[in-house]
Amino acid sequence: MRGSIFLIFGVFLLAATPAWSASCGNGPAGFEAWKQAFIAGSAQHGLKQRVVQRALKDVRYNPKVVRLDRNQKSFKLSFEQFYAKRVNNAMIRRGQKLGKTYGRIFKSIERKYGVPAPVILSIWGLETNYGSFSGNMPVLQSLATLAYDCRRARFFTNELVNALIIVQRRDMTPAEMKGAWAGEIGQTQFLASSYVKYAVDYDRNGRRDLIRSIPDVLASTANYLAKHGWRRGQGWAPGTANYKVLQKWNKAGVYVKAISVMAAKIGG
Repeated sequence: MRGSIFLIFGVFLLAATPAWSASCGNGPAGFEAWKQAFIAGSAQHGLKQRVVQRALKDVRYNPKVVRLDRNQKSFKLSFEQFYAKRVNNAMIRRGQKLGKTYGRIFKSIERKYGVPAPVILSIWGLETNYGSFSGNMPVLQSLATLAYDCRRARFFTNELVNALIIVQRRDMTPAEMKGAWAGEIGQTQFLASSYVKYAVDYDRNGRRDLIRSIPDVLASTANYLAKHGWRRGQGWAPGTANYKVLQKWNKAGVYVKAISVMAAKIGG
């Protein structure tokens, strides 16, 4: 997600091995040795070593990613400030237009998952301005760097493993997998663990592609919400069960309220 909140999606946790955890580092010196140890131990997570070797061949330590991770600042804007910064009338109008453009897909998605178009459009708009920019950093390099870095090695080792699962099941190639600095992927910014767990092949082309396939993007977002308890036919204002589901999408209160308010305006 661009320059705001680091999203925490539901994590499909795969424990880092003691060897990997012990070899974490706070600079580039030990990265190559760590990478080779990761490749050697990849089979224990159901990964094919040749796939991992090929995917990580050109991956190097990226100090920029570590700087960004270290420099995250607490989110202190009021809702009014946040909403004014992130949402405007043009964005609402574009959401309404896209709702009509993809009306058939949205109707099909709502029938299947119970999530109405305005909610998905709101998330899509807030995350990447409807796919205008979903990140251009190599995801595997970002995740490998953060998995090696000692600060959150266990969390990001899990995300790296899941990103490699995406490659192994041929949803995306390593070169195609570009995203935000912390590894969020696609037009609604899924972490790799959520991608593996909730992404769907809605256009039925044999791949779950959350970067280029709009049907896959929209349906996967709805699937995430549905799997977290979205209640069909009910509202999403603060205090509702569906608002609590939105809080599982993003833990920042101002962000969740922005999704709710923006979706109401798009739907209105």
